[in-house]
Amino acid sequence: MKNNTGESLQQKRALVLVFDGIEEVEALAPVDVLRRAGVETTMASLSGSKNLTGRNSISFEADAFFENIEKESFDLLFLPGGPGVLELAEDERVRQLILSFDQSRKPIAAICAAPKVLASTGILDRRKATSHLSVRSELPRASDEPIVVSDHILTSQGAGTAIDFGLELARLLTGDESARSVAESIHSQ
Repeated sequence: MKNNTGESLQQKRALVLVFDGIEEVEALAPVDVLRRAGVETTMASLSGSKNLTGRNSISFEADAFFENIEKESFDLLFLPGGPGVLELAEDERVRQLILSFDQSRKPIAAICAAPKVLASTGILDRRKATSHLSVRSELPRASDEPIVVSDHILTSQGAGTAIDFGLELARLLTGDESARSVAESIHSQ
């Protein structure tokens, strides 16, 4: 991949944590948008299986097991929502990964109830964030905006904002032109 001046660009990489009971739209729509934008996107299973079933009984396959990936090699960490997401706040592996990304100032994205997981680590204490209405009151500096970007933390409200959130993640990793091209190709405004 090369930029406008012919210099080589390193392909950006996104890590998406997936689990049984995930909200399918919140995970798969942003993954689709990121892949269309040319971002190498890995869905890593936190479960004991790569074959996962979302909250609406849609089955899909993760790309890898969480334990088998080089977590430091990713440019973005993304936590989708769904009924199982709050258990991630108790998962020390996830907590350490979030804190590592925050310390390195690498982008961290969370949608629906997943911003509550970020809040449990303390990284939202001084940052505005949004989430699904059911957990918004548990965020230290909650916003009613559909998508909030605060430093390197990106949060979104839920399934209804998943495409726009995916486009915001693509814009962050690949630039305005790439995100605009994807938006046009999928007829998103």
